Amino acid sequence: MITLTSDFGLKDPYVAEMKGVILTINPKAALIDITHEVEKFNVRMAAFMLASATPCFPQGTVHLAVVDPGVGTQRRAILIQTKKSFFVGPDNGILILAAQNQGIEHVYQLTNHRFMMPKISSTFHGRDIFAPVAAHLDKGVPASEFGPEIKDPINPEFNIIKRTSGSLIGEVMHIDGFGNIITNITETEMVQNHAETVNVDLHNISLKLAFGQTYAQAKPKEPIALIGSHGFFEIALNQGSAAEKFRVKLGDKVTVTVA
Repeated sequence: MITLTSDFGLKDPYVAEMKGVILTINPKAALIDITHEVEKFNVRMAAFMLASATPCFPQGTVHLAVVDPGVGTQRRAILIQTKKSFFVGPDNGILILAAQNQGIEHVYQLTNHRFMMPKISSTFHGRDIFAPVAAHLDKGVPASEFGPEIKDPINPEFNIIKRTSGSLIGEVMHIDGFGNIITNITETEMVQNHAETVNVDLHNISLKLAFGQTYAQAKPKEPIALIGSHGFFEIALNQGSAAEKFRVKLGDKVTVTVA
């Protein structure tokens, strides 16, 4: 099984071209679209989508993700092997959050042209490098065949949680369609502090919030903090948009302190 995530949209033929390359190499491949509606060039958003969806897929799945504003530059093309699956894409941080959640075992730089298209466009590595690599992986080619192992994949700022005495400092990772403010602070980090209330400092306001389990624990139009369905700490407004109410945008810093 191969999943696909990109910012290509569906207006242009780019997604179909990648699928065509994959199916030419591996006609038996099962292709699953996670999303192709990532905001253009938004690596952070793509990383969140990938990390949210990939736990639902079976052992051995190949996850192909392409949001690649640095395509054709010196940025590396990589393959990450985890305890559960494989991640293929540019070395710009798009893969690392999802891969870390599964336990990274090896990271390889894609250099073996035997597993790429004969002619490689400098502007479409999704079709000419990542798609054929994903297809060959799915056919059973060992990950180590695709290139040398590396130890320094890009770890973007949005994947780093800073800790001070009693506080976690992260950032807004995603704002979903309901206006929920989803941070990069994980359930694992929050569970270490069992609390009924938390202090949340946003860029323009400080809040003392109940730390609940469901949106409906707050009154309509009232805020609440909780761990969302994808395992990230979020600030929500029951039946309303927390992002609009608190004027929050992607990348804003968030400081969480146990009250």
